[in-house]
Amino acid sequence: APVCVASAIAYAQGRVHILVTLAALFGALFIQIFANLYNDVADFRRGADTPSRLGPDRVTQKGWMSEKQVIWACVVSVVCALLMGVYLASVGGWPIFVLGLVSLLFAYLYTGGPAPLAYTGLGDVFVLIFFGEVAVCATYYLITGTVHPGAVVLGLIVGLPTTAILVVNNLRDQHTDAQAKKRTLVVRFGTTFGQIEYAVCLLGAQLVLALGLGFGVLPVGAWVGLIALPLAVWRVAQLRARSGAALNPLLGATARHGLLLSFLVSAGVVL
Repeated sequence: APVCVASAIAYAQGRVHILVTLAALFGALFIQIFANLYNDVADFRRGADTPSRLGPDRVTQKGWMSEKQVIWACVVSVVCALLMGVYLASVGGWPIFVLGLVSLLFAYLYTGGPAPLAYTGLGDVFVLIFFGEVAVCATYYLITGTVHPGAVVLGLIVGLPTTAILVVNNLRDQHTDAQAKKRTLVVRFGTTFGQIEYAVCLLGAQLVLALGLGFGVLPVGAWVGLIALPLAVWRVAQLRARSGAALNPLLGATARHGLLLSFLVSAGVVL
């Protein structure tokens, strides 16, 4: 999603770089894969993934892969991400490579290190920053050599729905997270807070889009993304009506919503 919208707004300004777009896409994917793999094994080691887990099955918890195998998969993902980073650094300079290393570091710190972000309630903020602003602005910079206010706005439009996926996880796992001393924002502030946070993420993305259009920061064609507003309202209503394992289908639905919003905005900007 971030690579898609960044490439779209660059294209609207007459700037295209296919190799950069592909390298950024695969680089982002490998960082995401690493984050999920390490999260899988780290949560298992910390006791957050127990037989009472309500979420989708995880390979380490189920014994489908050993801890060693998952760690090796993490290593492969990191190496692949670094290879993409080497090429992107040749285009955008050494700061891009450093930014990639920092992204990998925080992917690790999400559930790794002495004070994991996910266990202190900071996971939401860093997901918004790295899977929204950093990913969009870095991709745009690599294609154009500059940073445009529209890219910053698009970073929020992508990052907020992505953060909403995490909120669904946290609401579902509220009680088991508390037992594992995983102090997510939902554990700290309760169910109602999580429901409000989810609404802010999905509806906030639509509000940011409308403001970006209103202030002329985004191309006029981006209005197509506002078509997703009724769906966002529906997702918020679905979340409020569910709890526990019943929230699992909403994980994929929220991810698809964020992807749909990004594709609509991108299509509107390009066409």
